[in-house]
Amino acid sequence: MRYIISLTLTSSLALTTSMAMAAPPQIVTDVPVVHSLVSMVTGDLTQPELLLEKGGSEHHFQLRPSQASLIAAADLVVQIGPELTPWLNKALALRPAEAPVLQLLHDKGTHRRTYGEAAESEAHNHDHDHDHDAPAGEAEAQHDHDHDHDHDHAGHDHGPGSTDPHAWLEPGNARHWLGLIAAELARLDPENAATYAANARAGAAEIARADQEAQAKLAPVAAKPFATFHDAYGYYTAHYRLNFAGSIAMGDAGTPGARHLSALRARVQAGEILCLFPEVGHDRAPLERVAEATGVQIGGLLDPVGTGMEPGAALYPTLLTRTADTLAECLSR
Repeated sequence: MRYIISLTLTSSLALTTSMAMAAPPQIVTDVPVVHSLVSMVTGDLTQPELLLEKGGSEHHFQLRPSQASLIAAADLVVQIGPELTPWLNKALALRPAEAPVLQLLHDKGTHRRTYGEAAESEAHNHDHDHDHDAPAGEAEAQHDHDHDHDHDHAGHDHGPGSTDPHAWLEPGNARHWLGLIAAELARLDPENAATYAANARAGAAEIARADQEAQAKLAPVAAKPFATFHDAYGYYTAHYRLNFAGSIAMGDAGTPGARHLSALRARVQAGEILCLFPEVGHDRAPLERVAEATGVQIGGLLDPVGTGMEPGAALYPTLLTRTADTLAECLSR
């Protein structure tokens, strides 16, 4: 009897160990939009960790020791790139050299813009899909894992010609990334490869639906000029062919100077800007001073990274349509 019990316990332990080894990968993501895309692909299999919590700032974030431990132990880290979240660099350097880090902005198939790039030129030179029509989850994993985390990035460089990291605001990029994420998870977890691929295709269809909805909302106001708090919307305004007239602040964390605000007031008075849009996590006082002097309308809060939204798979499609709602509501007055 003791032999049977011992054998049963041994078999049970072996089964438990096998199940533990077959568990889906543990994933860490940097910002809410990336967390949303990864969540679309993982579905119910596993829940990715999100470093930038609701209400946080991607520009001033500091990792807690517990989060650094999560990064070190994760099977996969997915980030936009050090251009947006350079605060990940030191923690990534502690990971083993072979530990995968998927930097979406650095993938060869990602459409990248530079600051100062004309939206009108972009609209003519790139279609809305940017050749990302291959079924999500079946795309070749053409990315190169970047394990050289020792190089220093300036981070948040808004100078002309520098890469604009807000590439998720081009829906074609987001759909493309779903395929990359699915391919990488399939490599780490072959048993669930078909599920990841199916989830990626379903996610791509949901993004396409949200994209069409945003198109319909924005088309009637596409010609009307507006300004945002900072220069984070180049991908979005180019994709939807909007009349983007500039930004209030020159950089992510910068406070607009008196000369810049004076020039902005002159443009408003000349009819070159119809709406000003504040942004989650930034002081709206400069916009209010311009509005008081000119009577220009102030629109609703924009949230390009989704830090004010509920994290999860639905965040990214909602971000596309909510941004469209916010812009259209002010511009259609």
